[in-house]
Amino acid sequence: MSARTGIKRPKTAAERGARLRKILEILDRAYPQATCALIHRNPWELLVSTILSAQCTDKRVNAVTPGLFSKYPTVADFAHANQAELAQDIRSTGFFNNKAKAVIGAARKILTDFGGKIPRTMEEMLTLPGAARKTANVVLGTAYGIPSGIVVDTHVQRLARRLDLSKQSDPVKIEQDLVRSIPKEKWILFSHQLIHHGRALCIARKPNCAKCPLEAVCYSADKTAG
Repeated sequence: MSARTGIKRPKTAAERGARLRKILEILDRAYPQATCALIHRNPWELLVSTILSAQCTDKRVNAVTPGLFSKYPTVADFAHANQAELAQDIRSTGFFNNKAKAVIGAARKILTDFGGKIPRTMEEMLTLPGAARKTANVVLGTAYGIPSGIVVDTHVQRLARRLDLSKQSDPVKIEQDLVRSIPKEKWILFSHQLIHHGRALCIARKPNCAKCPLEAVCYSADKTAG
């Protein structure tokens, strides 16, 4: 039992499994249809939006992309864009020079190596400029329904540690821990559920534990109520 929270910690594999199943059941009830918050009409727009979302809120990205996709309607339009001009178009998302370079590079790679189609495998996705595992998992999971892994953004990283699903701090290692324990058929939904929960209640500072449906199975040291 945690002296801080008064909630019993699981000691055996069976207890850990039962607790994980309870967490998944609670998330399913709370966020049954959780999905990606980035507004997009196709896999390419999702890829661009995900690249822009690095160190930026989805709300800000969603404010920028309608005008962006109107100005650059196709992959080819992005491939032939002027990098300095594109950087100004996405300036409000932050790190705009690097993001403009990545988006143009990804567009060119998609045209030359993939016939203008967004790849459907992790290995191919990782060859695109600006696409690390998080971005690849978002696109493969949301656009294609392919459970290639679990998206680990800042919310998933924080909640995985608070819920004692991983003790790691590196996103890749956190993902490795999660895919070992979360059923594969839950990977896509689970990541969206944690992201929604992290935004709604389990925020970085002073999480709203009093309203959290996971409170009874959470023994995180930084709980604020319970």
